[in-house]
Amino acid sequence: MSAAKIISAILAIVLAALLPTIWPNPYYIHLMVVIGIYAILLLGLDIVVGYVGEVSLGHAALFGIGAYTVGVLNWQFGAHFLLTIPASIAVTALFGAILALPALRVNGPYLAMVTLAFGTIIQILINEMTFVTNGPLGLKIRKPVFFDYHVTGTDYYYIVLVALVATLFVVQRILKSHLGRAFEALHDSPIASDCMGVSVYGYKVYAFVLSAAIAGLAGGLFTYSEEYISPNTYNFELTILFLLAVIMGGRKTRSGSVLGAIIIVMLPNVLSDIELFRKIATGIAVVTVAYSVYALATRQRTLKQVALPVLATIALAVSGYMMDNITDHRLTIFGAMILFVVYYLPNGLMGFLRSIVQKYRPQWIHRHEVILEHGDKHHVWSVPDHPVTARGHLLEARNITMQFGGLKALNEVNLDIAKGSVHGLIGPNGSGKSTMMNVLTGIYKPAAGEIEFNRKHITGATPSSIAGEGIARTFQNVQLFGEMTAIENVLVGLHHTFKHSLIDVVFHTPRCKKEKNAAYLRAASLLQFVGLADLANEEARNLPYGKQRLLEIARALALNPSLLLLDEPAAGLTAPDIKELMAMINKVRGHGITVILIEHHMDVVMSICDKVTVLDFGQKIAEGTPAQVQSDEKVIEAYLGGSAAA
Repeated sequence: MSAAKIISAILAIVLAALLPTIWPNPYYIHLMVVIGIYAILLLGLDIVVGYVGEVSLGHAALFGIGAYTVGVLNWQFGAHFLLTIPASIAVTALFGAILALPALRVNGPYLAMVTLAFGTIIQILINEMTFVTNGPLGLKIRKPVFFDYHVTGTDYYYIVLVALVATLFVVQRILKSHLGRAFEALHDSPIASDCMGVSVYGYKVYAFVLSAAIAGLAGGLFTYSEEYISPNTYNFELTILFLLAVIMGGRKTRSGSVLGAIIIVMLPNVLSDIELFRKIATGIAVVTVAYSVYALATRQRTLKQVALPVLATIALAVSGYMMDNITDHRLTIFGAMILFVVYYLPNGLMGFLRSIVQKYRPQWIHRHEVILEHGDKHHVWSVPDHPVTARGHLLEARNITMQFGGLKALNEVNLDIAKGSVHGLIGPNGSGKSTMMNVLTGIYKPAAGEIEFNRKHITGATPSSIAGEGIARTFQNVQLFGEMTAIENVLVGLHHTFKHSLIDVVFHTPRCKKEKNAAYLRAASLLQFVGLADLANEEARNLPYGKQRLLEIARALALNPSLLLLDEPAAGLTAPDIKELMAMINKVRGHGITVILIEHHMDVVMSICDKVTVLDFGQKIAEGTPAQVQSDEKVIEAYLGGSAAA
């Protein structure tokens, strides 16, 4: 973290500590406590929603589990705060695992429905298990006591503040580590993540359990804050409110979670006071109009882009002066504001502010030389050699059959890949080349046949385990992690080199530092290997297409593979880029890495491949040297639809 960020964080904590002296009113202090508790939960929810990209409608239930764990332990057994809070974290994490293990087998709307059902079940259980939870009557407890001292509302504010700062610290450490990169990779491209050795299912469960543990902490703190809990507190509306807070505050930002908590706590109060609403709505309208005028003057926005936001905010301000009572209309206004933010600010309010700051601050503030920061510039790691000590086959695929419904995409195909060679795999569109690539990397499980790699059977293994065996790949359609920088993409490929635990990440132990420095040095060296060292800090989605292809190769090489599969790497490249690609493939082969190349550019295949296999309609029709294949009757007929003589 930079010095500027550290100073900003310290100033924010000091300001938060002074708030009870600025607003000593118990009502305001209670609102600030609730904001802090909700912010803790949102920090955990953002791991699932913002980083992994899954929608969970069960976090209100997890919040309730944490709350009732504290309530039951205190009510039934008189357990102390120092026992009940850790218990709320542990019990909720356990329930998170119970939910995640089956639920994360599905995704999208199906996952949302499963988590919603979980929330409903938990609410029913809390309501019906009267012998434990006291049912609809709820539980009443008092704020904690320390050495005969009864904690007051202001005291409890500082307890929540300490918990919030600790949660911010832990979440920041996790999300800036290899774990955070793994979670983010799942969101951008699950297929690429699996093929980089990051198990999609495993890390989704990991993220969900971490998120649940943080929700349990928030729920436990909430019980002591309110001193009374009941089943109706943790309903579907609360889950929706939490999701909206993440969206409006801004995903993938810790400050966005805090802002989102402020919004969902304060907005209902703003929408119940007509005078306060008028002032805020007018202020929003003035700021929007001023920014729009500036954007038009500097040609950053068109009139069409600013027209609706300006009209909407002005209409919001005017409506405040036309209404005598806002209570009947606040849900409508609340919904309109949410839609506005979701549509015009997809990255939330903090994402919008961050984009403005990054746009105008000098480049040197957020650029740095990766090798200097994370290792010795003069000690550059290079791609390891894979010496071919004996002749033979590195990979053998025997009688591979892949069937989709009644269609056989592959029909008893045999493939033998010699060690240290560049093996071409060609054929017309729809011949089964990419299907074979997906079978070899575990994305598809073959209907019949077996695959042997390095004398080990890998048939039916998962993509992440196959990647761990030393098989890496690129994709026909580039599958980079677009929101990550170039070096962060390569670091995902180096995920297998991180052996330290979650505890090491949180406390940044010497083991963690050593592995992190080594990984950054290797990543920087791989970027240098493919000629992208100067673009290390550029987001992958902003790179030219040819550079994206090279970045995919660098990321694949990060797995230190014995076998590299390239799926149409020259597709869409210009002639100079193709020359650069060919040089790169020869450079990779020079390190003893075996290559399987799928390519439609025949000049590339014929110039660098040692052996070529030709597929047509899922069957192998020819195999041999490039010259032999080029003159084969069946190959000519498959490509041109005629005989060699014709």
